[in-house]
Amino acid sequence: MQLSDFYENIIYPTMLRNYLKTAFRHLWRQKGFSIINIAGLAVGIACCLLILLYVQDELSYDKFQEHGDRIHRVAVDRQYPGRSSSYAPIPHSYAEAMEAEFPEIEAATRLFYFQGVVASFKVEDQIYEEPDFLWADSTFFEVFSLPLLQGDPGKALGEPNSLVLTESTAKRYFGDADPIGQVVRMPDNGRELVVSGVMEDLPSRSHLHFNALMSSQDLSFLEQPNYVNFSAFTYLLLEEGADPAVLEAKFPELVRKYASGAVQRAFGVTYDEYVQAGNGYHYFLQPLPNIYLDSNLEGEMRPPGSRTLIYIFTAIALFILLIAVINFMNLATATSTERAKEVGIRKTMGSLRSQLIGQFLMEAVLMTLLSTTLALLLLNPLIPLFRNISGKEIQYGQLLEPTVLTGLVLFSLLVGLLSGSYPAVVLSSFNPVKVLKGKLSGTLHGVQLRNGLVVFQFAISVVLIISTIVVFEQMQYIRNKELGFNKDRVITLHRAFSLQSQTEAFKEELLGFPQVVSAGSTNSMPGGNFFGVAFRKEGDQETVFGRGLLIDEDFIPTMEMNIVEGRGFSEQFNDTLSVIINERAAREFGLENPVGKRLITNSGNILGQVEEDRHFQIVGIVEDFHFQSLHQPITPLFFVLNRAQDGTNALMSVRLKGDDFQGAIRQVEALWEKFVPERPFLYSFLDVELGKLYAAEQVAQRVFAFFAGLAIFIACIGLLGLAAFITRQRTKEIGIRKVLGASVSHIVRLLSIDFLKLVGLALLIAAPVAWYAMRQWLENFAYSVDIGWWMFLLAGALAVVIAFGTVSYQALRAALANPIRSLRDE
Repeated sequence: MQLSDFYENIIYPTMLRNYLKTAFRHLWRQKGFSIINIAGLAVGIACCLLILLYVQDELSYDKFQEHGDRIHRVAVDRQYPGRSSSYAPIPHSYAEAMEAEFPEIEAATRLFYFQGVVASFKVEDQIYEEPDFLWADSTFFEVFSLPLLQGDPGKALGEPNSLVLTESTAKRYFGDADPIGQVVRMPDNGRELVVSGVMEDLPSRSHLHFNALMSSQDLSFLEQPNYVNFSAFTYLLLEEGADPAVLEAKFPELVRKYASGAVQRAFGVTYDEYVQAGNGYHYFLQPLPNIYLDSNLEGEMRPPGSRTLIYIFTAIALFILLIAVINFMNLATATSTERAKEVGIRKTMGSLRSQLIGQFLMEAVLMTLLSTTLALLLLNPLIPLFRNISGKEIQYGQLLEPTVLTGLVLFSLLVGLLSGSYPAVVLSSFNPVKVLKGKLSGTLHGVQLRNGLVVFQFAISVVLIISTIVVFEQMQYIRNKELGFNKDRVITLHRAFSLQSQTEAFKEELLGFPQVVSAGSTNSMPGGNFFGVAFRKEGDQETVFGRGLLIDEDFIPTMEMNIVEGRGFSEQFNDTLSVIINERAAREFGLENPVGKRLITNSGNILGQVEEDRHFQIVGIVEDFHFQSLHQPITPLFFVLNRAQDGTNALMSVRLKGDDFQGAIRQVEALWEKFVPERPFLYSFLDVELGKLYAAEQVAQRVFAFFAGLAIFIACIGLLGLAAFITRQRTKEIGIRKVLGASVSHIVRLLSIDFLKLVGLALLIAAPVAWYAMRQWLENFAYSVDIGWWMFLLAGALAVVIAFGTVSYQALRAALANPIRSLRDE
């Protein structure tokens, strides 16, 4: 056997075995510190893995699409004089125009979604209410790779009255029967739909969400060209190699070509004059994989995610892991003097520095592997808790995939090597002569390093505490802010148009219930989609763009909105050509006494497709209220009486009183079944619906609090270990002080003050960082809280109390110990 073979086959494995034996002996001998290190690192790794699972889930949206890199959605930035709004839907006629004009487009398709609209599907004698449905063009399956289990993708939506169902929906409607060719009736309009296809259930990680698709050929308004009103979610499949930026650059000329005529007819000015006044349409492309995280536009089908939160949570994961690694390094360097004699003896016996480094790195890697194993055990109960907090369908099984487990092992090795590198270098550098003479003690450099690491980890914890406080305060601000109307005790009845000519009779009986205060109908509730509208003053070509709402005479009183001038709509007047505006609209018009003034609009904005001007008289001014989320500033708003259209509305708001809400709702439901027994009773609470506008922020609040708590816990574990070690080092000093008459409180203060100074320094470092980060986050809101000094004071007080509680436990134990035992070794 050659020498190299002897070394590789005998000496090297023997050395590894010795490393492992020594590592286990050291961990067992230092049980307390080992448990602290392993537990802290395990919690840190568990937190990191939780956040990585969350991030992986968020980043995987729409990645299942076969041609996802070539699919883009067209969106628009609508520019008004002095402001702008961005919309996900665009005018429906642009899809056809773009496909005809631009050879870069392989296929285009449109989806139509109207918020709050619920379809009724009748299968035999059973009625199914389907809120998750869309209208789609026949090219839908050319653009999106969503496989059909039954039916022809090219023909499934090609005919009027066609219906494509998802697999689970088809099962729910028809059981085990073959759904193809089955007839589904719509009681609302008497139409009959024929099931032409069954597709796989849509993956949950998609920005689209539907259970049924109806053919867009059933939408009569598509017969009229439209290049200015937004209604269609338009998707383009680009040719291979097509440059989206080059295509996007062609949009302005397309808009001028197709929209200029409509602009002149609607607003009475040329397109150039329209643009010079500050108006315009900037169309842009959104890559499909980016829509979920990067698109926070008005009119989205479902609340989007947030790439900012991805960055924040990723940073939190890294920081929490860093805190855990810092704990390991802190305790390893702090206990280095206790292993000094071991190092000195081993060096005297001929151990090389590289062997010592290998030994200490082996201990670090072993501890990290144990921590990773414990982290996997901790994740079993943590994942369901985190699922409830974040709303994400994260499964424990994702961690048990071979690639993930391999990554975890490599991750453990990397963390072990990184966390053990500094202690290994420090320990292996000890001079054996000094060590064996007992002249080695903790160096100033080592103390400064430990102090710096404590400051760093508590600075991270304080940043998370401050961020949690700011997010909590912003959410409280949103919940409690005066919106300009009363959102409490209001239920919204859906599909109110089903009442048709019985609407007034229904309201009359409804108001007879003792718990019903009032009721009014509308086409949209606050927080919903208000249609775009434009008015101009008589004798003035300057146009004010805003939002419109169709209401009846009782809606404003029901919502307890405040009329500051004039009056509301009333049956005592013929208000079909009356308009109520908000204060913002009055300011935009520059009207000092607006009541009685006349406004002009093209009737196509409100009353269908009649191409003529209509003159409306202002009869009232309503106090500004937040009809959108607090992310958006208040814009001009115009109320028009629903009798100006057809007298019906999709929604009815009902204000209740008393405490028996469920009893009142049962009464309303019984009345509904009396008037429209063939339509299911659907309702929602207004305050709950408004809360959904801030779903991402609510998740952020819970996740911040969750991980801030875990970060503090990990930091405290490290502080507890460090305090225990330093207290043990000063055992004899404490014994002498007690013999000389020092009180328990004096000793506790002596041992705690140094740590509290470090926490105070951490607060000074963390405050500006947290202020800047939260200032950036609050810029997402048009209305937000101020970051007050008390938030930093509260965060600092919490950090000090937590740190003092952690350190004082060890200090109190040392102060209460019998000094005779402390001095016995002397």
